[in-house]
Amino acid sequence: MELDLVEIAPTAEPPVCKIVDYQKFLYEKKKKEKEIKAKTAKAVLKEIRFGPHTDEHDFNFKVKHAMKFLEDGAKVKAYVHFKGRSIAYKEQGEIILLKFAQELQDYGRVELLPKLEGNRMFLHLAPLPKKKK
Repeated sequence: MELDLVEIAPTAEPPVCKIVDYQKFLYEKKKKEKEIKAKTAKAVLKEIRFGPHTDEHDFNFKVKHAMKFLEDGAKVKAYVHFKGRSIAYKEQGEIILLKFAQELQDYGRVELLPKLEGNRMFLHLAPLPKKKK
């Protein structure tokens, strides 16, 4: 009949087999995998940069952008970039990031607390799960 014996579940006891056209079986399997891959959510990471001496207006402007990013479901990576001798203001950078996290607590949760790596201090925020109505 031009059909093949295909093992469907080799780990089952006893193993499960089907009599199908093998090429058609492979095609449908590939199609299902592609469909599943298309449905998975892709994590988007948005970056917001501060300086150690960021003013209040600039800070509020960046907070509004971060709110929009979190509402759209993107993760936010905020960092304070220290240039040259401004690394002496590490505490000021940490204060900026903690204030940033506090402003956004209704929109996202902190994944990674402020952490200094080289000349940058990072803070990661993830969006809050959406509430079903």
